[in-house]
Amino acid sequence: MSARSERNPPVGLARLISALGVAQIISWGTLFYAIAVLGDAMRDELGISATWLFGAFTVGLLLSGIVSPAVGRLVDARGGRFVLSWGSIVGALSLAILALARDYATLFVGWALAGVAMAACLYDPAFATLHQLTGARYRRAVTALTLFGGFASTVFWPLSQWLLDGVGWRGALWVYAALHVAVCLPLHAWFVPAHAGGVAEPLDPNPPSTIASAAEAPRAASGAAYHALAWAFAAAAFLSATLSAHLIAVLKSAGLTPGDAVLVSSLIGPMQVAGRIAEFSFAHRLSALSVGALAFVLMTAALACLVLVDGLSAIAFVFAVLYGWSNGIMTIVRGTVPAVLFGHRNYGALLGRLALPAFLAKAVAPVAFTLVLAAGMARVSALWLLIAVSVLALIAYRAAVRRREA
Repeated sequence: MSARSERNPPVGLARLISALGVAQIISWGTLFYAIAVLGDAMRDELGISATWLFGAFTVGLLLSGIVSPAVGRLVDARGGRFVLSWGSIVGALSLAILALARDYATLFVGWALAGVAMAACLYDPAFATLHQLTGARYRRAVTALTLFGGFASTVFWPLSQWLLDGVGWRGALWVYAALHVAVCLPLHAWFVPAHAGGVAEPLDPNPPSTIASAAEAPRAASGAAYHALAWAFAAAAFLSATLSAHLIAVLKSAGLTPGDAVLVSSLIGPMQVAGRIAEFSFAHRLSALSVGALAFVLMTAALACLVLVDGLSAIAFVFAVLYGWSNGIMTIVRGTVPAVLFGHRNYGALLGRLALPAFLAKAVAPVAFTLVLAAGMARVSALWLLIAVSVLALIAYRAAVRRREA
């Protein structure tokens, strides 16, 4: 395949990625990010504590991890159109139930269904869908899709605040439920090609089964290499979720004012997008495995910088840049490295299995770090624990790669 064709994908692929990208922005923004803005208003009206509200959200994340393997197998069997479309329907239903919530029961049911929707319409099923359809262009397609997803918080945090001020949190959730039905569902149903005979209709003339060379012969997605990669991804998810929940508080405890802490944190989103653009631009020069190693190294370096933060200084901004780059390309690594290590067969099921420990780690991370701090551990000591987790994740990733190369 020529370099020119790699850089200029066919119109059908561009339309597919654009459709999936818009749906990813909406799905991430409504199911995952909106609670950060709407949560306080929900608590006040329902008369519940933050523990109960975010406990329900955590239940949704746990359920998302539990059903992810089954969702992945369903993508392999029925195709992305079927799974992503139903994910949008379940997402709309979950948000409607949350908009009607009056007690603990409806709150937990709403977030439980939101967890199922996350498993069915966020990155992993979208990656599996692209894997079926894009062949040799898969890696660049994944990167292009994550460029869209990187704008979810940028769009939906201010949108959620605007809706909260205008129509309240219930009205905001009704609007978000309507977006799943009126935008995401048609995008998934009309732009994702059909799945026939167990193999999706390929947009690429070289389907995945033909692009793995003898040097890329897949190993079984089990055993030491699989478990090492699963641990590495779970550790990365744990760190990401911990910092998402506690970063502003950690920066304030390091001497930053609330405004400065928000300023530094706000740089992470644009840096994620910048990292993904860099990966997209230089993908032909670095293997997916090398990009994966870089992501884990950048994560460790970012956490080391965070330990050194003392007031608003250059090191705080260096942390934001390094962490944003790491977080941005880590999403691409999750979608591409498993194919290199384990091959292309039943890829949806493989991504679903790898998502299970990552979702579980993401669900427990904020609470775990809170308990560590509540036990009296100093901020710097707690951050060194996070660095240790990051180093172990890098070691696990390298172990998975070495076993593949052996």
